[in-house]
Amino acid sequence: MQCEYFGICGSCRDYEEGYEGQLERKVSAVQEMFTPLFSGGITICPSPPERYRSRAEFKIYHDENGISYAMNRHDRQGALKIEHCSIVSATIASVMDKLLAHINDLGIGHKLFGVDFLASQEGEITLSMLYHKALDDEWKSKAQELEKRLGVYVIGRSRKQKLILSQDYITEKLRINDREYRYIHIENSFTQPNPRVNEQMIEWSLAQLEGIGGDLLELYCGAGNFTIPFATKFERVLATEISKASIHAAKQNMALNGVENIEFVRLSAEEFTQALDGVREFRRLEGLKVSDYRLKTLFVDPPRAGLGEEPCAFASRFEHLLYISCNPETLLRDLEILSRTHTVTAMAAFDQFPYTHHLEMGVKLTKKETL
Repeated sequence: MQCEYFGICGSCRDYEEGYEGQLERKVSAVQEMFTPLFSGGITICPSPPERYRSRAEFKIYHDENGISYAMNRHDRQGALKIEHCSIVSATIASVMDKLLAHINDLGIGHKLFGVDFLASQEGEITLSMLYHKALDDEWKSKAQELEKRLGVYVIGRSRKQKLILSQDYITEKLRINDREYRYIHIENSFTQPNPRVNEQMIEWSLAQLEGIGGDLLELYCGAGNFTIPFATKFERVLATEISKASIHAAKQNMALNGVENIEFVRLSAEEFTQALDGVREFRRLEGLKVSDYRLKTLFVDPPRAGLGEEPCAFASRFEHLLYISCNPETLLRDLEILSRTHTVTAMAAFDQFPYTHHLEMGVKLTKKETL
């Protein structure tokens, strides 16, 4: 029986029906929620029931018996010790089993309060160790030994301090429609946590873009997770993101995959709208003529807050919209706005976070014909 976040514990009583039961419950809820806007079938993209999470964060619990992993209780009343975790990837699980013993042996557990794991499907892993103290050369020397013993990349973090011993990223490989894509994933940056579901999300999205052509605008592009496969469907792609680190990674990922028809720009969605409408000029767009793009398709994958009234008004200009949402409630609000100008033609549910109430959604919208 799974815990809401990690491990096996009593806080999972809500999910005693097992994986299939919890997924059916979530899908039924969103089907009912979106029925007024879409009466067709929702494509369901399930997760593996175990070993599906490639990114995980654990507290470190100290007591008279030493250190152990811990997580917040479901009711937020304190923390629970974690002995086993069946949802993290096999790579993370294999390191977790050995890590605490090595920390004790090397004497680097003092003031350690958390460990973050980031793994690839090929077996690479970064291990970020979080401390309530400054890290010195002695820690660095012992952490380098930890890297050798476990075959991982160790990063030390404390207040205003980040020590990278070898590297702070892994290279992920995704299989999309029988083609392999490679991505640099940087620790402490957003990445999709469930690679098997991520592959399904991209494949479903690509199917919705089939035959449209022209140029694509993407807002909230992150490190290019969707952007790079999408480039195969369009003449050119213009992608924006506010995070400087994500834009840097996106450009690296474009080169890594030999893609040349994407322009990544560090602008917020609001700033790009201002640039497109000629309201404001940006030095970051120097040499790029936005008006030359034939932008009839928009793709968005916004934060949990969704789009809202003004961004939806901007989105309504486009003939085709593809919207990936990590929050069905804000998606419903946005679709009620967008349905004034567009029709929902396809919908999907992606179970990125099994055993929680979260469910990601995908929606394809097409502009209504005007008389």
